[in-house]
Amino acid sequence: MQYKNKLLSDIVFILGMAVFTLFSFTVLRLILLIRNSQLLEGIPFNDLLNAFLIGTRFDLIIVSYLLLPLVFFLFLPGGLGQRKLASLWLVLAFGFCLFLAIVELDFYHEFHNRLNSIAFQYLKEDPATVSSMLWNGFPIIRYLLLWFFLLLTYAYVLAKIASKNSQHAATNSHFLLRNVSAVLILLLFVIGARGGTIRSGPPLRWGEAFHSSYLFANHLALNGTYTFIKALRNASHEVKGKKWLKSMPKDEALAVTRNMLLTATDTLLQADKNKVLRRHQPVPSPVNHKIKNIVVILMESFSGRYVGALGNDYNITPEFDKLAQQGLLFENFFSNGTHTHQGMFATFSCFPNLPGFEYLMQQPQGRNAFSGLPALLKRENFNDVYVYNGDFAWDNQNGFFRNQGLTHFVGRHDYINPVFQDRTWGVSDEDMFSRAVTELDKIDSEQPFFAMLQTLSNHTPYALPQELAFKKITDMGEYSEHLTAMKYSDWALGEFFKAIKDKPYYQETLFVILGDHGFGVKPQISDIDLLRFHVPLLLIAPGLSEQYGHRIATVSSQLDVIPTAISLLGKPFVHQCWGRDILSLPESDQGFALIKPSGSDQTVALLRGETILVKQPDIPARLGAYQLVPEPTYKVLKDEQLKKSMQKELLGFVQTGLQALYDEQTGLEK
Repeated sequence: MQYKNKLLSDIVFILGMAVFTLFSFTVLRLILLIRNSQLLEGIPFNDLLNAFLIGTRFDLIIVSYLLLPLVFFLFLPGGLGQRKLASLWLVLAFGFCLFLAIVELDFYHEFHNRLNSIAFQYLKEDPATVSSMLWNGFPIIRYLLLWFFLLLTYAYVLAKIASKNSQHAATNSHFLLRNVSAVLILLLFVIGARGGTIRSGPPLRWGEAFHSSYLFANHLALNGTYTFIKALRNASHEVKGKKWLKSMPKDEALAVTRNMLLTATDTLLQADKNKVLRRHQPVPSPVNHKIKNIVVILMESFSGRYVGALGNDYNITPEFDKLAQQGLLFENFFSNGTHTHQGMFATFSCFPNLPGFEYLMQQPQGRNAFSGLPALLKRENFNDVYVYNGDFAWDNQNGFFRNQGLTHFVGRHDYINPVFQDRTWGVSDEDMFSRAVTELDKIDSEQPFFAMLQTLSNHTPYALPQELAFKKITDMGEYSEHLTAMKYSDWALGEFFKAIKDKPYYQETLFVILGDHGFGVKPQISDIDLLRFHVPLLLIAPGLSEQYGHRIATVSSQLDVIPTAISLLGKPFVHQCWGRDILSLPESDQGFALIKPSGSDQTVALLRGETILVKQPDIPARLGAYQLVPEPTYKVLKDEQLKKSMQKELLGFVQTGLQALYDEQTGLEK
């Protein structure tokens, strides 16, 4: 249909492109659903339908901003002219959004989250390494071809709509009619940019996507471009975690936190100067006098979902399962984040993963002193060694841990003739463990030591030696490659223990084995996707299982690792860890864990026993009950008193932790 009036023709073009672009985003949401279809199990059709309906409102925000520049041309007598400039803008702008949508297909599959700060944090860290990881770990060519095909289709339809009225009448609309019409269209797009709402107050917020008890349905309602831009904006905020800093009066938050952390065996010190500095008196145990050294092994992506000793018999971790029979296994143990970065500082520095400080080791506050493993043991004249497959420049590990007191680092460039060299990350796990044996042999036997060992092979692109000591996993669908890498790490762990079992230091060393985080698996339980955080913790030492048994059900997290481990040395010590000695707790204490995803996702959760409270800014907290074995389950709980109590603990703990960072009160007394 030809429109003789130029203004009307331009308006029809703009509205037509708005509708088509909105439809295009719906198609992209459908593609995301198909790529992650394994997460659809159990989700009612109505929840998925609502995800698409709510998602249209988030898409409308992006579409409105894309087309707003064109609306302003309506105020000009010539309008959009021949629409060449308008068409070029739309192709470029939508091409960018389309690129993000293609990236998000595997981003969501990996992280179970819409695009957020993880994306640009990776690129900022080391573009060369990240590029290698992407090229070797993902079908880049296929995705680029898909991007090009979809963009070409969009450009073709755009050209058709643009050329529909290429011949315009010489007469234009009257000045008053043109400007009134332009104002009305502008108001229409302003409403669209608010998510289609005309209510007073704030526009559509990301929290309104959370309409279902199924996390995937909630995430599906969001728009990747929207969440990516929000993450960029949040990254520029000067005050990190500011939404959580004023949850309650400071004194009240501090009292709540101290009540959570202090036990009957703790004595608070310098209460007017420090948040949780205390002297801990370990519970007397026959084990104490036997332990002289500590070795902590942080296993990459070692998800509890596939650990046989935790009740998931997939034969992925046979070596770990054997070791579990010799030690004390923590069944309900959780990582504090979903990225190795958080796993490192939470475990080794005893400090929580907090909103705004997910990449603490790279931020200015990372220069603070922390009351972690290096700080506590270097003052006791322990030797140290940190053995890692990769480059210590990654995540600023070298700078951060040297500042905390570590002196001896063995990384990617220190290996000679490794069995396997991954082009992206570094040497293989068997090389790392083999070098660890060599380094431990070098240490003076007269002096105690602590060692930090970190694996890496179980990470995209899962590059492994050509010849493996076991058959590759082939029957686990899309998880097969990942689980093959996990089994390889498990095998290398087993070889390490075989190599050291007869060493002189073995019978006087506490070995601590834990996962740095899990990975995206099904099912998604709770609003924080709890299985991404469930990892094993295993303690092995002479007489340990005889004293404490082989299993412990107390809820705990990476914050509890160092207080528990150092307590087993048997001496009183002063610390300011944000975790507790789990082995000194009374039976009535079910334990707690504070967890938060990496990136700009502001969700924080508190677990107590079998209960979980999930809190997001601007959204009411949700209380639920979870179960990990025999099959993971979750159900909403209606207990307002418990909900109120746990929310107060969560908010107080987070607020006090943030305040400690800003006040530089995270380490030992000066």
